[in-house]
Amino acid sequence: METTLPRYMDYAYLMEHVKDYRSPKAKITTMIRSGEIIRVRRDLYVPGNDASYSLKTLANRIYGPSYISFEYALSYYNLIPERATTITSASLGKNRRKEFRTSIGTFVYHSVSPAVYPYGVVREEENGSPFLIATKEKALCDTLSKLRGNISRDSLQSLLFEDLRMEEDDIHSMNIADIEFLAQLYQKKILTALVSY
Repeated sequence: METTLPRYMDYAYLMEHVKDYRSPKAKITTMIRSGEIIRVRRDLYVPGNDASYSLKTLANRIYGPSYISFEYALSYYNLIPERATTITSASLGKNRRKEFRTSIGTFVYHSVSPAVYPYGVVREEENGSPFLIATKEKALCDTLSKLRGNISRDSLQSLLFEDLRMEEDDIHSMNIADIEFLAQLYQKKILTALVSY
């Protein structure tokens, strides 16, 4: 049997890979128990002895369609000082939150409106693996859109600079035209307040 496994595998690939064993299912179970492969979720596996897979690519594959956003994307762009350990993503759905806790990381998905979903998403790569992530403007809009209640200009500033601990220069360096466009799609007062700010 070949020793090098691809970075991302589904069950069909594994069954083909071990088809010459008397019990292919038992062999896959043995491979999981020995750490040769890691079961990320149903029908998604990565090699246990090769960490060159990308957690960001996995975030797109675990549940979709989705793109990385919210606090994780803000951290990725160095817009917030904290290093986000949970990979947060936006997905299509009906006001649902999904969470997948795995041995290699925690992945959380928040639904966004279909009207908003396709805009402000870019393709990046990590270790040669592609992944989709929100632009910094979209990540901020996604993050703020999760909040409930009316937000005044003063409370918005407190939220941005005290709670999220963003830098004022980073906010002012964002593309205002992108934020204005996205704010119209979200139809949330907090994003109207952000445009005004």
